[in-house]
Amino acid sequence: MTKRALITGLTGQDGSYLAELLLDKGYEVAGMVRRSSTINFDRLRHIQDDIQIVQGDLLDEASLQDAISQTQPDEVYNLAAQSFVQTSWQQPSLTGDTTAVGVTKLLNAVLAQSRLMDKQIRFYQASSSEMFGKVQQVPQTEATPFYPRSPYGVAKVYGHWITVNYRESYDMHASSGILFNHESPRRGLEFVTRKITYNVAKIKHGLAKELRLGDLDPQRDWGFAGDYVEAMWLMLQQDKPKDYVISTGETHSVQEFCELAFGAVDLNWQDYVVQDKKFMRPAEVDLLIGDSSKAQAELGWKPKTAFNDLVRMMVESDLDLVAKEYSVD
Repeated sequence: MTKRALITGLTGQDGSYLAELLLDKGYEVAGMVRRSSTINFDRLRHIQDDIQIVQGDLLDEASLQDAISQTQPDEVYNLAAQSFVQTSWQQPSLTGDTTAVGVTKLLNAVLAQSRLMDKQIRFYQASSSEMFGKVQQVPQTEATPFYPRSPYGVAKVYGHWITVNYRESYDMHASSGILFNHESPRRGLEFVTRKITYNVAKIKHGLAKELRLGDLDPQRDWGFAGDYVEAMWLMLQQDKPKDYVISTGETHSVQEFCELAFGAVDLNWQDYVVQDKKFMRPAEVDLLIGDSSKAQAELGWKPKTAFNDLVRMMVESDLDLVAKEYSVD
């Protein structure tokens, strides 16, 4: 029998990779999008005709119930959120409404439809390494205490714990993936990794002369989004729902990312990078590095893409993109 999946946040980086994966596995895939004139399907053009699109908004529980009723999913993947940390400082209330309370509304909708259909709908919550914030332990595991350092991180902690609460209170098959930073050529331009690779491409093509960044010292555990969505799927195939850290177990600084990105086009990053205070966060997360041994042991998952290969992949993609956008020979 063909499985059905509903993905919130379909048009984002993770949504597009997850939709590809599930289609490859023979699923019927539906994606929830907000009713908006600015919906961007660029990441999905190649598979858009294979996906059912439904309207829904994490701020509106009735719309979530309608989306689940329409699609009758076996699995729901909640990837929707206000997911940019910097924006969460400017819009903390909106971040809380969508990234925190929105999870509760979706869980309520899933629970109600499960009871109506008399079947267990499996639920995945996209948790984040930003929940660890001011880290209390290195590396971070599923047992590491949370200490979020941004409104986004705080909202993700709420979303994580409300998922645990519904799992334990209502016997839901609800799992959270505590994903560390994961990047790809489909990453939004507002994120520092993609900002770096896109501007490296512009500089290489002679279309820019500098790249302005904030703090270069923070260290992150960066993996490839295409690898990480496989872990999401694996979590929902388990007999028992659990939470898992998904990470590479390696840490690299923003400066190192710059060095590799500029090096991929034979340029010296120091000739082009300018630090700018306006890109500094009010409170920074200094060192994130995850221990994914539980996921490796229980899910059989491990990252496949090396850090330097990830950076090169993103730079090469942006070189092609910039050439097309600006009609560069």
